[in-house]
Amino acid sequence: MTLTVRDGLRQEVLAANLAIPQVGLATLTWGNVSGVDRAAGVFVIKPSGVPYDDLSLDSLVTVRLADGAVVDGDLRPSTDTETHRCLYLAFPSIGGVTHTHSTHAVAFAQARRDIPVLGTTHADTFNGPIPCTPDLTAEQCAADYEYNTGRVIVDLLKSDDRKAAEVPAALVANHGPFTWGASARKSLEHAIICEAVADIAIHTLALIPTAPPPRHLLERHYTRKHGPDAYYGNPEVTAPAPSRSW
Repeated sequence: MTLTVRDGLRQEVLAANLAIPQVGLATLTWGNVSGVDRAAGVFVIKPSGVPYDDLSLDSLVTVRLADGAVVDGDLRPSTDTETHRCLYLAFPSIGGVTHTHSTHAVAFAQARRDIPVLGTTHADTFNGPIPCTPDLTAEQCAADYEYNTGRVIVDLLKSDDRKAAEVPAALVANHGPFTWGASARKSLEHAIICEAVADIAIHTLALIPTAPPPRHLLERHYTRKHGPDAYYGNPEVTAPAPSRSW
């Protein structure tokens, strides 16, 4: 490795990628996580097509944020690299991005449906439905496809960093979920929750078509975990050094 990134970033990205199959979000190699070092102007991402069991710190790829050039690593970066880069450039609050093909979230993406807010489990993390993009056009698929995949998410959120922070996930139509957060680890956490609420929503809608719960209930659950008056949980303590286990 020839490029220095902030302490712990490579370990965090490795741990998050290794966790994808452990938490049931991927088949084969269908998922990737990245983390950005904005001060260095780069992000670290999983290499393309490498099995999770074969991942190591040395196999991760470092990519320049400005132009997508590989600046460190011997392998090709994930084919979704340009989508990650587009999201980092559009939303300054993002510190990590996760993409998976988890079953229930993909089902909503293939149905071209938002994941609706049907209860407090969803509202604890997402301040509104998880939106689904329009279909990419033939022109968007023909050139710069992966970057345009990011662009449809950015356009869906109207380049609004606040919206991206309040609902840190989107579905790309016919494709699957992208989630993000303040760190690589947090983006994976949001991917786990995205899949869980998609699963719950499918079961709920199978039982009975239902209207959203009262807005005041959903707002209470969101604000007790997020914002200046949040009171859920306890102050963070120093975390142990990242390891191969999540």
